[in-house]
Amino acid sequence: MEPDRKLMLNRRTLLIGAAAVGSAAALGFAPPASAAVPGFPTFTRLGAALDRSSLSYEPARKEIIFPSVRRVAGRLPNPLGAWYMYYAPHDDPGGICLAYADSLEGPWHEFGGNPIVRRDPYSVPHVSSPHAVWNDADGKMYLYFHGNNATTRVSTSTDGINFTYGDVVLTTAMMPSNVTETSYARVFPHPTQSGVYIMLFMGNQAGTRKIFIGWSHSLASGWRFKPEPLISPAAGEGGQLSGAHYWSRNGGGYVVYHSGAGTMHVADVGTSFDRENHLGVLYTEPVATRAAAPSFAEEDGRLYMFYEAGRRGDTNIAIARAN
Repeated sequence: MEPDRKLMLNRRTLLIGAAAVGSAAALGFAPPASAAVPGFPTFTRLGAALDRSSLSYEPARKEIIFPSVRRVAGRLPNPLGAWYMYYAPHDDPGGICLAYADSLEGPWHEFGGNPIVRRDPYSVPHVSSPHAVWNDADGKMYLYFHGNNATTRVSTSTDGINFTYGDVVLTTAMMPSNVTETSYARVFPHPTQSGVYIMLFMGNQAGTRKIFIGWSHSLASGWRFKPEPLISPAAGEGGQLSGAHYWSRNGGGYVVYHSGAGTMHVADVGTSFDRENHLGVLYTEPVATRAAAPSFAEEDGRLYMFYEAGRRGDTNIAIARAN
């Protein structure tokens, strides 16, 4: 089970007009932090995690989305670095990729064998949107991803690189008939129920993308899903939502997500997921056209946010640090 519950917060964005380098800190680029929701941290953008143009996996040179950052030191045998970041291009053929670093600020290095999960076994146009969960109980990394947009799958690994292809955990057939997409899933331990996991994902309901929720006693199977959305677009949110990440903070339960307006927002859903209180904008991307799909990690007492930066189809992974 992922132990850092205080970090549980979860389509794309790029570094436009600035050169991306392997180390975010090396850019020396830290524009002013965006105004945050009262009581929540502000974040300052450090730069890009990877130089997209130099990546060996050719589809990733066009776009990379949906970062999932996990500390693997002390968990995996002989890891390539202390931290692993899973990411992917979205457009066909997609492909789940891996980068590694010894520090969250980098330098981040592309794994030479990317993609580590391909579309081929599934006979689908692409696989994308990885989300990794480490489970101490069985010593495995669980990797969730979609392919196609109507199906979410899970695979497992004991080394974080070589994955055993697993089962489908979510499809549109498990949702009301007017839900046509079920993707961009992230999974977290339930904040109050031991042994229970929650899944936050995007469902396209009658043309509007909303945040839905599911739950299970197993990371691999047995998922059940609430037919009604957990979060629907509010005024000023651009009409479409995605990239949800659960965040337990100050005893409460919050979801961070990106909106069609290109900004990241926070909603209070409670630890029982029984309310929907939109709190406002958490983060606005200061360089590119949008910020999306956040993933949070902490190192040496500092909180970092990895996210998509840039317009759809032309995105990179950016790093921001809490002030």
